[in-house]
Amino acid sequence: MRVTNSSTYRNYTTSLNSVHLKLNKSMTKISSGAAYETAADAPLAYYTGKKIDNQYLDTLAKNTLITDIKNRLYQQELGVRDIQSTLSQAKKQVIYAKTATTTGDKDIQTLQEDLVQKARTMVNDLNTQYQDFYVYGGNDVSVTPFALDINDSSMTLTFNHTFPGDDAATEFKFKYEYDDTAGDFQFKLESVKDPQGNVTNPPDDVAQNKLVQAMSEQGKVDIGYGSINDRDTLLDTYTGGMNVLSGLNSDAVRAINAADPNTPKDAAFKAIMNGLNESPVALTGKAALSIGEYIRTKDKDLLDDRLADTIDRMTVTEHTVSTFYSDLGNKSQQLDQTAKRLDTIEDSLTEQYKDTLGADPYASIMEMFNNQYSYNAALQVGSKLMNTSLFDFVR
Repeated sequence: MRVTNSSTYRNYTTSLNSVHLKLNKSMTKISSGAAYETAADAPLAYYTGKKIDNQYLDTLAKNTLITDIKNRLYQQELGVRDIQSTLSQAKKQVIYAKTATTTGDKDIQTLQEDLVQKARTMVNDLNTQYQDFYVYGGNDVSVTPFALDINDSSMTLTFNHTFPGDDAATEFKFKYEYDDTAGDFQFKLESVKDPQGNVTNPPDDVAQNKLVQAMSEQGKVDIGYGSINDRDTLLDTYTGGMNVLSGLNSDAVRAINAADPNTPKDAAFKAIMNGLNESPVALTGKAALSIGEYIRTKDKDLLDDRLADTIDRMTVTEHTVSTFYSDLGNKSQQLDQTAKRLDTIEDSLTEQYKDTLGADPYASIMEMFNNQYSYNAALQVGSKLMNTSLFDFVR
């Protein structure tokens, strides 16, 4: 009799645990929404679901990255737009200065100070930060890119850039002053200081090539736009401050460098310097320095000639900056379109995942109630089976 009871109890316990396990699984199915827990339940559906899950996570990561890139591009757009606006205001001041020389030195000096301030404002725009990095620093996010110093006869633009693998920044100093040979104000690369503190003055070909390298940097990112197998189709998210000033984006610098048959290749460097001499900072600085020279010499004819030339070149530069601003706007539009497409892909993958691995909520609830009834019935059966007798206390 005791042996029979023990065997019955063991069978009952095994059956009860089995029913309880089914109940737990049905409750988990409702809470998770997944039809299967392990690959063994449905191997084909499970591994198809894993593939969909990986695609979804990749899409989600790209969509998250797009948000960050869009914010960074927005800051770049704001900076270029501010430079364009400041240049337009400076042009109006130059036009006024050309006709205001008869109103007295005090008025013209005020115009000069305003132009100097506008040149500084443009440089400050190129030092814009987003979160903890500089949006015009290329791949260098830690060093303030630019500094500007202006005196009575010249101005010095300093460009700092940390190259990959270097522990410190390379410092490029550009001096803007009147060049008798060129018959105009010109930017010249005055010196280059490497990360070890060694100064090249005047810079050699290696130092010049470092500048070309800085302006050739690109931030190609796989965000669902283009193909990862073709780098040229990916979106470039870098915008270097020197690229903005010279009007040459990284693709343009690379194309000039690639087409130059000479060794060392200096066509790109010459193009950069020509672009820098037509930059908003250079032309605004030229107007300020010309007015300063007029205050000292009272040579109105010379001032009129220089300001007239500056006004014409400012008009061209306004168009160049506007083109750069439009390029950034096109990138933002591409990001918006890519984000919408990724949202659509996310929704599609979610539906695919539900169809492949998702549990029918109504069927899952019915299954849970059935298992609940079975479990309750099993407990009631157990209460009738487990009647103790005298033999249960005999050892």
